[in-house]
Amino acid sequence: MLIFCAGIETGLYRDTGSLDRLLEQIADGDKHALADLYEAVRVPVYSYALSILKHAPDAEDVLHDCFLSIHTSAAGYRSVGKPMAWILTITRNLCLMKLREKNRDRNSRTDIPDEDWDTHLGLSDETDICDRLILEECMGQLSDMERQIVVLHAVSGLKHREIAGMLSIPLATVLSRYSRAVKKLKVILEREG
Repeated sequence: MLIFCAGIETGLYRDTGSLDRLLEQIADGDKHALADLYEAVRVPVYSYALSILKHAPDAEDVLHDCFLSIHTSAAGYRSVGKPMAWILTITRNLCLMKLREKNRDRNSRTDIPDEDWDTHLGLSDETDICDRLILEECMGQLSDMERQIVVLHAVSGLKHREIAGMLSIPLATVLSRYSRAVKKLKVILEREG
């Protein structure tokens, strides 16, 4: 699992108090707070959108639209200690809208270009080319649901229970699919190692 964590920014998005404060400041009209929030959560928001849409330009559109929505909806946000779940729910809803708008066959785009995972999972230029290839292979072997669950858990830091609520699936399903994904990843890593 280290492959998913290597180089990923571990900024404010793991500190719910900081995110709540930023959302309050955004609600009060502070534009700097919106920029700070963007820097804190852009990687997990984009990664999650990319895991659903599998098309970089669409994921970038959703990233942009998500922060527009946050800007306009921040006044209605009520903290329950899960600001990242709120942000990723907005992201998910925008992705679903994007899919409906495009009426896209979900299986038509199965490959995510290397540079998209590299850039938006926070991999640095120092990341070994072998790690990049393994990351591409790993993500390509997961089903859509497995990829979403892994990104939400490993990149965004959400708990399995939060993921179950966000995706509207039973907790047992999240746990089993996450476990299956980890097993697939271990097989790939052992094979590549």
